[in-house]
Amino acid sequence: QVQLVESGGGLVQAGGSLRLTCEASGRTFSIYAMGWFRQAPGKEREFVAAITSSGDNTHYADSVKGRFTISRTNARNAVFLQMDSLKPEDTAIYYCAGASFWRDVGFPPMTYDNWGQGTQVTVSS
Repeated sequence: QVQLVESGGGLVQAGGSLRLTCEASGRTFSIYAMGWFRQAPGKEREFVAAITSSGDNTHYADSVKGRFTISRTNARNAVFLQMDSLKPEDTAIYYCAGASFWRDVGFPPMTYDNWGQGTQVTVSS
């Protein structure tokens, strides 16, 4: 198990950028595939991006492809989400998640077994 803590959310104007950070505690972070999800008010949680344990493969939702970049550094037990060209529809609580079993089910994993508490991102028009 790892404990995940997100940071970096805030209020930004449309067209601006934010960089989210998810820091993990625990010695097994490097085996986890990591993902970012978001949930807007009144909507279901949706997938945003995922990255393999080594960082050699990534996957994005169509709605963020070309604007968001997921990356990680296992030396710091951290995963990042660089968000550029933000739109008002990107407003949501953003969660990071870890999947320890991803090698058994393939990438990107459909379920995750560790979740952070979330960080609010608000994009004004």
